[in-house]
Amino acid sequence: VNVLANIASILIIVELVIGNFANVFIALVNCIDLINRQRISSADGILSALAVSRIGLLWVISINWYFTVLNPDIYRKQTEIIICIAWEVTNHFSTWLATSLSIFYLLKIANFSNFIFLYLKKKERRVILVIMLGTFMLLFSHLVIAGILETMQMNENIGNVTQNTKLKDITTFLNMTALTLLNSMPFFISLICVLLLIYSLCKHLRRMRLHGKGSQDPSTKVLLKALQTVISFLLLLAVYFVSFTISGWNSKNPVTLLCQAAGLLYPSSHSFVLIWGNRKLKEAFLSVLWQARWC
Repeated sequence: VNVLANIASILIIVELVIGNFANVFIALVNCIDLINRQRISSADGILSALAVSRIGLLWVISINWYFTVLNPDIYRKQTEIIICIAWEVTNHFSTWLATSLSIFYLLKIANFSNFIFLYLKKKERRVILVIMLGTFMLLFSHLVIAGILETMQMNENIGNVTQNTKLKDITTFLNMTALTLLNSMPFFISLICVLLLIYSLCKHLRRMRLHGKGSQDPSTKVLLKALQTVISFLLLLAVYFVSFTISGWNSKNPVTLLCQAAGLLYPSSHSFVLIWGNRKLKEAFLSVLWQARWC
């Protein structure tokens, strides 16, 4: 049991370190590029905001891991509430910004003759902005509801143990239901983006065959790169939510720690997928590795 706990803790520490490195790298490269060019593209803006939100998410997970595993004796109810709120905020923006990136790739790369799609394609910046503002309202509503439920539970008569237990079960169920619904929305939106990108790729390949051209043209490569990024996000997001739903926040069970280690693959490893799929970030990353090699 102790061996499993130690392995899980080592994995969590490694993932937190490499995840912070990857996200700080993305934010730093785009920040330097912004200073040099005095402008930033939509994709780089989303990537930078996503990197910052994931840095916050990783630090929240780090602090929670520190309190629950290394110092459980000083873990109080107030600390738990603050950490949960911080996790919900950073997790929300991390997930929805990645989803917005999937939508951006769909609008920018896919080709459909539908007039609604063409209209959205012309207004891609506005579409992303509206989505983020809409999701911010969802987050605010969820935090308000969660706060009301938490207040009701804290103000409940402590002497009535049975009633207090029932209320706690109800509030936990309502909070988890709301959180599950909020988290399932970006997953299904990203799934739709994947299916539409696959459909667009199939149409493009069919068109290339009809014109007697090969399948390795630039448009095909761009579509494949976008698909790799979105599919990797989808798979890692599924692992992340399943693992953290199973593990919960306040358990020191070794299996629970392993689930958390599996979930951390999403905010840490997906950032490397984004680096590898972006030419500017990839070149900067390889340049850093090359310089580090000769140090």
